[in-house]
Amino acid sequence: MFLGGLPRLKLDRTGVALLGAIGMIGLGALDVEGAARSVDLPTLLLLFSFMVMSAQMRLGGFYTACVRQMAALPLSPAAFLGALIALAGGLAAVFSNDVVCLALTPVVVRVSLQRGLHPVPCLVALACAANIGSAATLIGNPQNMLIGSVLGLSFSGYLRQALPPVLLGLGLTWVWLAWGPGRRQLHAPFVPLPATCAPESEPAVDLLQTLKGLSVAGGVLAAFLWSPWPHEVVALVAAGVLLLSRRLHSSQVMGYVDWELLVLFAGLFVVNRAFQDTGLPSLVVQAMAAQGVHLQDTAVLFAVGAGLSNVVSNVPAVMLLLPHVQGLQAQQAGLTLALVTTLAGNLLLVGSMANLIVADLAAAQGVRLDAWTHARLGAPVAVLSLAGVAAWLAG
Repeated sequence: MFLGGLPRLKLDRTGVALLGAIGMIGLGALDVEGAARSVDLPTLLLLFSFMVMSAQMRLGGFYTACVRQMAALPLSPAAFLGALIALAGGLAAVFSNDVVCLALTPVVVRVSLQRGLHPVPCLVALACAANIGSAATLIGNPQNMLIGSVLGLSFSGYLRQALPPVLLGLGLTWVWLAWGPGRRQLHAPFVPLPATCAPESEPAVDLLQTLKGLSVAGGVLAAFLWSPWPHEVVALVAAGVLLLSRRLHSSQVMGYVDWELLVLFAGLFVVNRAFQDTGLPSLVVQAMAAQGVHLQDTAVLFAVGAGLSNVVSNVPAVMLLLPHVQGLQAQQAGLTLALVTTLAGNLLLVGSMANLIVADLAAAQGVRLDAWTHARLGAPVAVLSLAGVAAWLAG
């Protein structure tokens, strides 16, 4: 997972997870029925449903219109960076960080160049803000969806507790990128590399489809906040409403569903269940407890979550830790795990799928965002935002 694939083989993270699941079944570690039971279906349904909602917004031109409207404002470079951070963080909290980065990266590159700004700090701001903003809700990223589903967390209760440190993290991101040592790069000359593919045409703004998508998304959030209905059922019904359309063909909408991410999750569920069945994770937790190190301690969970997220990536880290924090003050454990594993993703380029999406799409347009450049600008953001979370949790 850390390397992104197996050396010398044409396998990415999804292929590795799928191959791992096949291996667990083929070796007899799990039978087919056991593998099916290991998949957390509510989490997959939530992921699928919000991908459909995001596809509706993208096809309606909503994301592009947001960036274009922001770019048209008479903002200074620092103010533009702040507006971009606020926009990416706010959208990611509702429509997920991966989808927001997928939709906004090409537009941010073009707008940055039009304003005479170096695109790399703007792209790092986009990735970091999307990651941090996604931590504000239980639907902002895949690991939060999993945590909310498994621990049965209250959507509104989590939002109230997570919003202050997330807002602090977004503010610190802006201060570092706009006013920190890296601010000179924002005005540095930039010579683009040859683009590897033609830029994707921006969808025209369709006000009707955009309003339809916003109305459905608003209804889903209202149901999450004030109704007892199961979240995955509410989201799935909302996706069904959006698929009933006279103007957008269902194949268009489904084409924007990230099926590979769904397969990645299913594969990881199977591998993780087989690993849990070996008893090794429980032995490690027991050995830690024998040394006085307990996962129910917020500081320990904070450190383990941050470290593990940068070794195996945040989604596998959450899957490994969740079975050992259930029943241990679920609300506090879920809050800690969601905030820490998400914000730690900004430390390294490979720490978050959103970072990789931004880097890949930028490279296609001639902008190189390598691991060192991301670490130089993004690692301090991760450290500062995690420090803010630590202070908030301690208080």
